[in-house]
Amino acid sequence: MMRSEKAVRTCALSEIVRGTESCLVNEMEPVVRRQDVSLDLSAVERIDAAGIAALISLYKMAMESGHRFTVLNVAPRVYELLALVGLEAILICHNAGYTNQSGCQAQNAA
Repeated sequence: MMRSEKAVRTCALSEIVRGTESCLVNEMEPVVRRQDVSLDLSAVERIDAAGIAALISLYKMAMESGHRFTVLNVAPRVYELLALVGLEAILICHNAGYTNQSGCQAQNAA
């Protein structure tokens, strides 16, 4: 099976919380359904349960479509919350950790 190109997308939101999460999902859904995506969360300083649910939804959509969805450049506080609910092993590109250096750069950034 031939893998699709991978895109790195930057989240422009400073918070992924109730009220903003649907915008993220609506914007990213078509992308995760057609290719592998790494979502750069370097601008995101806060996330709540709705934001976590949005990331899980994007992950599920990507997996159902045969693609990968990861997040990178995760702020320490966001990382702590993802780790608290056990998602760091699933969502976070581990070469990047939660620093601003990414070892998961895509071939073709979008």
